[in-house]
Amino acid sequence: MPDDVVMTIRGVNKSFAGVQVLFDADMDIKRGEVHVLVGENGAGKSTLMKIISGVFEKDSGEITLDGKVINPCKIDPRKLGVSIIHQEFNLLNYRTVGQNIFLGREPLKNKILGIVDEAEVNRKSKEILDFLGMDVDVDEKVGTLGVAQQQMVEVAKALSYENTKVLIMDEPTAALTNREITRLFEMIFKLRDEGVSVIYISHRLEEIRQIADRITVLRDGIMVKTLKADETDIDEIIKLMVGREIKDQYNRDFNEPGEELISTENIASYRFKDININLKQGEIVGISGLVGAGRTELVKSIFGGEKVESGKVKIFGKEYKKTSAVASTRLKLGFIPEDRKVEGAAIDRPLRQNVIQASLRRLFPAGILSSRVEKKYSEKYVQELNIRTTSINKPVYLLSGGNQQKVIVAKWLCAECNVIIFDEPTRGIDVGAKAEIYSIMNDFVKQPNKGILMVSSDLPELLGVCDRIYVMKDGKITAEFTREEATQEKILAVSV
Repeated sequence: MPDDVVMTIRGVNKSFAGVQVLFDADMDIKRGEVHVLVGENGAGKSTLMKIISGVFEKDSGEITLDGKVINPCKIDPRKLGVSIIHQEFNLLNYRTVGQNIFLGREPLKNKILGIVDEAEVNRKSKEILDFLGMDVDVDEKVGTLGVAQQQMVEVAKALSYENTKVLIMDEPTAALTNREITRLFEMIFKLRDEGVSVIYISHRLEEIRQIADRITVLRDGIMVKTLKADETDIDEIIKLMVGREIKDQYNRDFNEPGEELISTENIASYRFKDININLKQGEIVGISGLVGAGRTELVKSIFGGEKVESGKVKIFGKEYKKTSAVASTRLKLGFIPEDRKVEGAAIDRPLRQNVIQASLRRLFPAGILSSRVEKKYSEKYVQELNIRTTSINKPVYLLSGGNQQKVIVAKWLCAECNVIIFDEPTRGIDVGAKAEIYSIMNDFVKQPNKGILMVSSDLPELLGVCDRIYVMKDGKITAEFTREEATQEKILAVSV
């Protein structure tokens, strides 16, 4: 093995319930590099990383670390120098930063009595945090920290194992703002300069050229190609990922907007005040801003999921006085939340039940459910939205992120909504599914009396699909841009 290679993966295969998801995976990880792993949902990225980190046992193949064959399922890979940070954090909110970093491995004052040396926990934790350039009190409860700070605590936790050689990060920027992403990248570069190898999984292709030294593309469980980041471009990566060329990812037809669908007059709540925005027929209107600016609270209040304390919300020209999710559905408003797994879908239930979930009163006025009607509508939207599933009886949690999102869209299309509010419409979704979601949005607003209001932290997405963009900061609207006026620089200037 060459001196610059810290880890090799050779001929790794994996199947679940007889379905093969990895085929002879081969990969080299060089010492002190950022190696980005890309591919559509279901391509096998997370499965491979879970094999490396000991979550899954491989069916066959070999993994070496520093030239020695290892089996991560037989010995804690963190003790060998391999750590993974999952997209969903593994932290205890009621414990302190220091306690989380050394959870289960606390230095002891008295080994016989098991008395934890809290001072040593805090000293070691601060040492790691200082190395990362992170200004956080080790005595602070993790539950009080923001997402970006919790991400850093996870990194510190991974580095608390001595001699970390390979750090795996799964979608680390999914919930971060641009400023927080910049800070995370600085920390990753610092780790790389110290000789740590970072395997980085991401769906945000615009990040890749910023951070990657090399890129490996997976498609349908097969390693397609490994490329040097400075010798490729996003178009080539997309083509390798999806097996075809996606020329216009955003696929938006811009038309002259029609009559007003929704407007607000000086509405206020606990997280925002004096908000005046509107949405017209045929428009996709975006709301940009940093995390914590009040964007989600605003759209939830318009939909009726949170209380509007003052001001007016008008829907189709009429004041909407008693806002509630039930009333909004009757008024043909739909809401696709940021967290689709918790708020957007009943993920343990079959696809067919999710599609009709917001249409029960309309489809079954007598209150008697019909499996024939369920089948009719679920099959209709599976076909129209190209939802990839083997059965309408399949639980939603077994679908990929993009297909889960399409099921939630189907729910509101089935409810015959005129306005759909999207909160982070493509978060955690691969590039092929993103293009399909944008196409669905475009087709929706081309119909009479339809419009979309969307919150997004993805500036290229907002610029690609929106007719207009409002920018929020500290609970207020700071600017409004038409699509001709909007640029990333202008939006960021009024966001921070």
